[in-house]
Amino acid sequence: FGRLERVLRRGEFAVTAELNPPDSANPDDVLDRVAPFEGWVDAINATDGSGAHCHMSSVAICALLTRAGFSPVFQISCRDYNRIAIQGNVLGASALGVGNILCLTGDGVQCGDHPQAKPVFDLDSTSLLETIRTMRDEKRFLSGRKITTPPAVFIGAAENPFVPPQEFRATRLAKKIAAGAQFIQTQYCFDLPMLEGFMSKVRDMGLDQKCFIMIGVGPLASAKTAKWMRANVAGVHIPDSVISRLEGAQNQKQEGKNICIEMIQAVREVKGVSGVHVMAYRQEELVADIVHASGVLKGRTPWRRDLVAASLQRETMDNSGALNG
Repeated sequence: FGRLERVLRRGEFAVTAELNPPDSANPDDVLDRVAPFEGWVDAINATDGSGAHCHMSSVAICALLTRAGFSPVFQISCRDYNRIAIQGNVLGASALGVGNILCLTGDGVQCGDHPQAKPVFDLDSTSLLETIRTMRDEKRFLSGRKITTPPAVFIGAAENPFVPPQEFRATRLAKKIAAGAQFIQTQYCFDLPMLEGFMSKVRDMGLDQKCFIMIGVGPLASAKTAKWMRANVAGVHIPDSVISRLEGAQNQKQEGKNICIEMIQAVREVKGVSGVHVMAYRQEELVADIVHASGVLKGRTPWRRDLVAASLQRETMDNSGALNG
Protein backbone atom coordinates (compact mmCIF):
# COMPACT_ATOMS: atom_id res chain seq x y z
CA PHE A 1 0.00 0.00 0.00
CA GLY A 2 1.07 3.59 -0.62
CA ARG A 3 1.33 6.15 2.17
CA LEU A 4 -2.18 7.62 1.79
CA GLU A 5 -3.79 4.20 1.57
CA ARG A 6 -1.89 3.00 4.66
CA VAL A 7 -3.07 5.98 6.72
CA LEU A 8 -6.69 5.44 5.69
CA ARG A 9 -6.61 1.68 6.25
CA ARG A 10 -5.17 2.20 9.74
CA GLY A 11 -8.26 4.25 10.54
CA GLU A 12 -6.33 7.48 11.03
CA PHE A 13 -7.94 10.75 9.94
CA ALA A 14 -6.17 11.58 6.68
CA VAL A 15 -5.36 15.06 5.40
CA THR A 16 -4.67 15.82 1.76
CA ALA A 17 -4.11 19.17 0.05
CA GLU A 18 -4.27 20.59 -3.45
CA LEU A 19 -1.23 22.05 -5.18
CA ASN A 20 -1.71 25.16 -7.30
CA PRO A 21 0.32 24.15 -10.40
CA PRO A 22 2.79 26.65 -11.86
CA ASP A 23 2.71 28.24 -15.31
CA SER A 24 6.35 27.34 -15.64
CA ALA A 25 8.82 24.66 -16.73
CA ASN A 26 10.97 25.21 -13.64
CA PRO A 27 10.82 22.23 -11.23
CA ASP A 28 11.80 24.51 -8.33
CA ASP A 29 8.49 26.33 -8.74
CA VAL A 30 6.71 23.08 -7.88
CA LEU A 31 8.89 22.36 -4.85
CA ASP A 32 8.52 25.94 -3.59
CA ARG A 33 4.73 25.68 -3.75
CA VAL A 34 4.61 22.35 -1.97
CA ALA A 35 6.93 23.38 0.88
CA PRO A 36 4.13 24.73 3.17
CA PHE A 37 2.44 21.30 3.12
CA GLU A 38 5.43 19.34 4.37
CA GLY A 39 4.76 17.59 7.66
CA TRP A 40 1.04 18.47 7.58
CA VAL A 41 -0.57 16.41 4.82
CA ASP A 42 -0.57 12.75 3.82
CA ALA A 43 -0.83 13.31 0.07
CA ILE A 44 -0.87 16.20 -2.40
CA ASN A 45 -3.17 16.48 -5.41
CA ALA A 46 -1.66 17.68 -8.67
CA THR A 47 -4.56 19.18 -10.60
CA ASP A 48 -5.00 18.43 -14.31
CA GLY A 49 -6.00 21.57 -16.18
CA SER A 50 -8.47 22.56 -13.47
CA GLY A 51 -11.12 24.98 -14.70
CA ALA A 52 -9.94 24.23 -18.26
CA HIS A 53 -6.83 26.38 -17.74
CA CYS A 54 -3.42 25.18 -18.88
CA HIS A 55 -0.63 24.67 -16.32
CA MET A 56 2.26 22.24 -15.85
CA SER A 57 0.91 18.72 -16.38
CA SER A 58 -0.29 16.61 -13.48
CA VAL A 59 1.90 13.62 -14.33
CA ALA A 60 5.02 15.82 -14.45
CA ILE A 61 4.22 17.42 -11.09
CA CYS A 62 3.59 13.97 -9.60
CA ALA A 63 6.95 12.76 -10.89
CA LEU A 64 8.71 15.75 -9.29
CA LEU A 65 6.86 15.27 -5.98
CA THR A 66 7.59 11.54 -5.93
CA ARG A 67 11.28 12.21 -6.55
CA ALA A 68 11.27 14.61 -3.58
CA GLY A 69 9.60 11.99 -1.36
CA PHE A 70 6.03 13.31 -1.28
CA SER A 71 2.95 11.17 -1.92
CA PRO A 72 1.13 12.75 -4.89
CA VAL A 73 -2.38 12.19 -6.23
CA PHE A 74 -2.34 12.12 -10.03
CA GLN A 75 -5.53 13.74 -11.35
CA ILE A 76 -6.79 12.69 -14.78
CA SER A 77 -9.39 14.77 -16.61
CA CYS A 78 -11.27 12.99 -19.39
CA ARG A 79 -11.73 16.31 -21.16
CA ASP A 80 -8.25 16.26 -22.69
CA TYR A 81 -7.33 12.63 -23.41
CA ASN A 82 -8.70 9.60 -25.22
CA ARG A 83 -8.45 6.09 -23.80
CA ILE A 84 -5.11 5.40 -25.53
CA ALA A 85 -3.42 8.41 -23.93
CA ILE A 86 -5.05 7.78 -20.55
CA GLN A 87 -3.92 4.17 -20.31
CA GLY A 88 -0.40 5.12 -21.34
CA ASN A 89 -0.29 7.89 -18.73
CA VAL A 90 -1.48 5.49 -16.02
CA LEU A 91 1.33 3.04 -16.81
CA GLY A 92 3.87 5.87 -17.01
CA ALA A 93 2.79 7.42 -13.73
CA SER A 94 2.93 4.07 -11.94
CA ALA A 95 6.40 3.42 -13.38
CA LEU A 96 7.48 6.76 -11.88
CA GLY A 97 6.24 5.68 -8.44
CA VAL A 98 2.93 7.54 -8.40
CA GLY A 99 0.53 5.46 -6.31
CA ASN A 100 -2.72 7.48 -6.20
CA ILE A 101 -5.03 8.46 -9.07
CA LEU A 102 -8.14 10.67 -8.96
CA CYS A 103 -10.55 10.14 -11.85
CA LEU A 104 -12.40 13.21 -13.12
CA THR A 105 -14.68 13.93 -16.04
CA GLY A 106 -13.31 17.49 -16.20
CA ASP A 107 -14.66 20.99 -16.66
CA GLY A 108 -15.85 21.99 -20.13
CA VAL A 109 -13.44 24.00 -22.29
CA GLN A 110 -15.85 26.95 -22.24
CA CYS A 111 -14.92 27.46 -18.56
CA GLY A 112 -11.30 28.28 -19.28
CA ASP A 113 -9.06 30.54 -21.32
CA HIS A 114 -8.85 28.19 -24.33
CA PRO A 115 -12.52 27.98 -25.38
CA GLN A 116 -11.42 27.15 -28.94
CA ALA A 117 -9.86 23.86 -27.74
CA LYS A 118 -11.49 20.63 -28.86
CA PRO A 119 -12.76 18.56 -25.91
CA VAL A 120 -12.26 14.79 -26.01
CA PHE A 121 -14.48 13.14 -23.35
CA ASP A 122 -13.81 9.68 -24.79
CA LEU A 123 -14.44 8.41 -21.25
CA ASP A 124 -16.19 9.90 -18.21
CA SER A 125 -15.16 9.56 -14.58
CA THR A 126 -17.04 6.29 -14.07
CA SER A 127 -15.70 4.57 -17.19
CA LEU A 128 -12.24 5.93 -16.32
CA LEU A 129 -12.49 4.22 -12.92
CA GLU A 130 -13.44 0.97 -14.65
CA THR A 131 -10.55 1.35 -17.09
CA ILE A 132 -7.89 1.78 -14.42
CA ARG A 133 -9.35 -0.99 -12.26
CA THR A 134 -9.27 -3.30 -15.30
CA MET A 135 -5.64 -2.43 -15.95
CA ARG A 136 -4.68 -3.04 -12.33
CA ASP A 137 -6.78 -6.07 -11.42
CA GLU A 138 -7.20 -7.87 -14.76
CA LYS A 139 -3.78 -6.92 -16.16
CA ARG A 140 -5.13 -5.86 -19.54
CA PHE A 141 -5.89 -2.81 -21.62
CA LEU A 142 -9.45 -2.03 -22.73
CA SER A 143 -8.54 -3.63 -26.05
CA GLY A 144 -7.95 -6.93 -24.25
CA ARG A 145 -4.19 -6.88 -24.78
CA LYS A 146 -2.25 -8.09 -21.75
CA ILE A 147 -0.20 -5.84 -19.45
CA THR A 148 2.98 -7.53 -18.22
CA THR A 149 3.31 -5.42 -15.03
CA PRO A 150 0.03 -3.77 -14.00
CA PRO A 151 -0.10 -0.32 -12.35
CA ALA A 152 -0.04 -0.46 -8.55
CA VAL A 153 -2.47 2.36 -7.83
CA PHE A 154 -5.02 3.48 -5.23
CA ILE A 155 -8.01 4.70 -7.23
CA GLY A 156 -10.16 7.68 -6.29
CA ALA A 157 -12.97 9.84 -7.61
CA ALA A 158 -14.65 13.14 -6.85
CA GLU A 159 -18.18 13.71 -5.55
CA ASN A 160 -20.30 16.76 -4.88
CA PRO A 161 -22.95 16.31 -2.17
CA PHE A 162 -23.83 20.02 -2.21
CA VAL A 163 -25.59 20.57 -5.54
CA PRO A 164 -28.96 19.34 -6.80
CA PRO A 165 -30.30 16.78 -7.07
CA GLN A 166 -29.05 15.91 -3.57
CA GLU A 167 -31.30 12.86 -3.28
CA PHE A 168 -29.33 11.09 -6.04
CA ARG A 169 -25.84 11.96 -4.87
CA ALA A 170 -25.39 8.84 -2.72
CA THR A 171 -26.64 6.66 -5.58
CA ARG A 172 -24.12 8.32 -7.89
CA LEU A 173 -21.40 7.63 -5.35
CA ALA A 174 -22.44 3.97 -5.24
CA LYS A 175 -21.93 3.72 -9.01
CA LYS A 176 -18.42 5.14 -8.72
CA ILE A 177 -17.56 2.70 -5.93
CA ALA A 178 -18.89 -0.19 -8.02
CA ALA A 179 -16.70 1.03 -10.89
CA GLY A 180 -13.57 0.90 -8.72
CA ALA A 181 -13.32 4.00 -6.50
CA GLN A 182 -11.46 3.25 -3.27
CA PHE A 183 -11.38 6.82 -1.98
CA ILE A 184 -13.49 9.92 -2.58
CA GLN A 185 -12.63 13.61 -2.34
CA THR A 186 -15.60 15.97 -2.33
CA GLN A 187 -16.15 19.53 -3.48
CA TYR A 188 -15.82 22.31 -0.86
CA CYS A 189 -18.07 21.84 2.17
CA PHE A 190 -19.47 25.01 3.73
CA ASP A 191 -22.83 23.54 4.71
CA LEU A 192 -22.56 20.98 7.53
CA PRO A 193 -26.30 20.04 7.66
CA MET A 194 -26.20 19.28 3.94
CA LEU A 195 -23.12 17.08 4.45
CA GLU A 196 -24.78 15.26 7.35
CA GLY A 197 -27.82 14.54 5.17
CA PHE A 198 -25.59 13.11 2.44
CA MET A 199 -23.56 11.00 4.88
CA SER A 200 -26.75 9.62 6.43
CA LYS A 201 -27.74 8.23 3.02
CA VAL A 202 -24.17 7.00 2.48
CA ARG A 203 -24.25 5.07 5.78
CA ASP A 204 -27.73 3.67 5.06
CA MET A 205 -26.34 2.23 1.81
CA GLY A 206 -23.19 0.94 3.54
CA LEU A 207 -20.97 2.95 1.23
CA ASP A 208 -18.73 4.24 4.02
CA GLN A 209 -17.69 0.61 4.58
CA LYS A 210 -16.65 0.23 0.93
CA CYS A 211 -14.78 3.47 0.33
CA PHE A 212 -12.80 6.13 2.21
CA ILE A 213 -14.62 9.48 2.05
CA MET A 214 -12.63 12.70 2.39
CA ILE A 215 -14.48 16.01 2.61
CA GLY A 216 -13.27 19.08 0.74
CA VAL A 217 -12.62 22.17 2.88
CA GLY A 218 -10.83 25.46 2.38
CA PRO A 219 -10.35 28.99 3.72
CA LEU A 220 -12.24 31.87 2.13
CA ALA A 221 -10.14 35.03 1.77
CA SER A 222 -13.11 37.41 1.96
CA ALA A 223 -16.86 37.76 1.47
CA LYS A 224 -16.13 39.08 -2.02
CA THR A 225 -14.16 35.92 -2.84
CA ALA A 226 -16.98 33.76 -1.46
CA LYS A 227 -19.57 35.52 -3.61
CA TRP A 228 -17.39 35.18 -6.69
CA MET A 229 -16.83 31.46 -6.07
CA ARG A 230 -20.52 30.86 -5.51
CA ALA A 231 -21.36 32.57 -8.80
CA ASN A 232 -18.50 31.34 -10.98
CA VAL A 233 -17.04 28.03 -9.75
CA ALA A 234 -19.13 25.07 -10.85
CA GLY A 235 -20.58 23.05 -7.99
CA VAL A 236 -19.57 25.37 -5.14
CA HIS A 237 -22.34 25.94 -2.60
CA ILE A 238 -21.75 28.64 0.03
CA PRO A 239 -24.69 29.50 2.34
CA ASP A 240 -25.67 33.12 2.96
CA SER A 241 -24.83 32.63 6.64
CA VAL A 242 -21.15 32.05 5.80
CA ILE A 243 -20.98 35.18 3.63
CA SER A 244 -22.72 37.22 6.33
CA ARG A 245 -20.22 36.02 8.92
CA LEU A 246 -17.35 37.08 6.68
CA GLU A 247 -18.91 40.46 5.98
CA GLY A 248 -19.31 41.10 9.71
CA ALA A 249 -15.70 40.23 10.56
CA GLN A 250 -13.06 42.87 11.22
CA ASN A 251 -10.43 40.63 9.59
CA GLN A 252 -12.19 38.66 6.86
CA LYS A 253 -9.18 36.53 5.92
CA GLN A 254 -8.72 35.43 9.53
CA GLU A 255 -12.44 34.72 9.81
CA GLY A 256 -12.29 32.60 6.65
CA LYS A 257 -9.45 30.65 8.24
CA ASN A 258 -11.49 30.22 11.45
CA ILE A 259 -14.48 28.95 9.48
CA CYS A 260 -12.27 26.37 7.79
CA ILE A 261 -10.80 25.18 11.11
CA GLU A 262 -14.29 24.84 12.62
CA MET A 263 -15.52 22.95 9.57
CA ILE A 264 -12.64 20.45 9.78
CA GLN A 265 -13.40 19.86 13.46
CA ALA A 266 -17.10 19.38 12.72
CA VAL A 267 -16.47 17.10 9.74
CA ARG A 268 -14.15 14.99 11.92
CA GLU A 269 -17.16 14.06 14.07
CA VAL A 270 -19.40 12.97 11.18
CA LYS A 271 -19.62 9.19 11.15
CA GLY A 272 -18.22 7.65 7.98
CA VAL A 273 -15.83 10.50 7.14
CA SER A 274 -12.21 9.35 6.80
CA GLY A 275 -10.42 12.64 6.26
CA VAL A 276 -10.38 16.09 4.70
CA HIS A 277 -9.05 17.47 1.43
CA VAL A 278 -7.79 21.04 1.98
CA MET A 279 -8.07 23.36 -1.02
CA ALA A 280 -6.38 26.65 -0.14
CA TYR A 281 -6.05 28.27 -3.55
CA ARG A 282 -3.37 30.98 -3.36
CA GLN A 283 -3.42 30.62 0.44
CA GLU A 284 -1.17 27.57 0.73
CA GLU A 285 0.77 29.24 3.55
CA LEU A 286 -2.32 28.84 5.77
CA VAL A 287 -2.55 25.05 5.49
CA ALA A 288 -0.12 24.24 8.32
CA ASP A 289 -1.86 26.63 10.74
CA ILE A 290 -5.30 25.34 9.77
CA VAL A 291 -4.40 21.68 10.19
CA HIS A 292 -2.53 22.35 13.44
CA ALA A 293 -5.35 24.45 14.94
CA SER A 294 -7.98 21.86 13.96
CA GLY A 295 -6.21 19.20 16.03
CA VAL A 296 -7.26 16.40 13.67
CA LEU A 297 -3.77 14.91 13.40
CA LYS A 298 -3.80 14.27 17.17
CA GLY A 299 -0.03 14.40 17.44
CA ARG A 300 0.61 12.37 14.31
CA THR A 301 3.18 13.88 11.93
CA PRO A 302 2.76 13.08 8.23
CA TRP A 303 5.89 12.53 6.16
CA ARG A 304 8.55 15.22 6.41
CA ARG A 305 11.96 15.25 4.75
CA ASP A 306 13.94 16.21 7.86
CA LEU A 307 12.34 13.41 9.90
CA VAL A 308 13.16 10.87 7.20
CA ALA A 309 16.74 12.14 7.01
CA ALA A 310 17.09 11.90 10.79
CA SER A 311 15.67 8.37 10.76
CA LEU A 312 18.08 7.29 8.03
CA GLN A 313 20.98 8.86 9.93
CA ARG A 314 20.05 6.96 13.11
CA GLU A 315 19.71 3.74 11.11
CA THR A 316 23.14 4.28 9.56
CA MET A 317 24.70 4.92 12.97
CA ASP A 318 23.01 1.85 14.43
CA ASN A 319 24.22 -0.31 11.57
CA SER A 320 27.69 1.17 11.87
CA GLY A 321 27.72 0.39 15.58
CA ALA A 322 26.56 -3.16 14.96
CA LEU A 323 29.30 -3.71 12.39
CA ASN A 324 31.97 -2.20 14.61
CA GLY A 325 30.81 -4.35 17.52
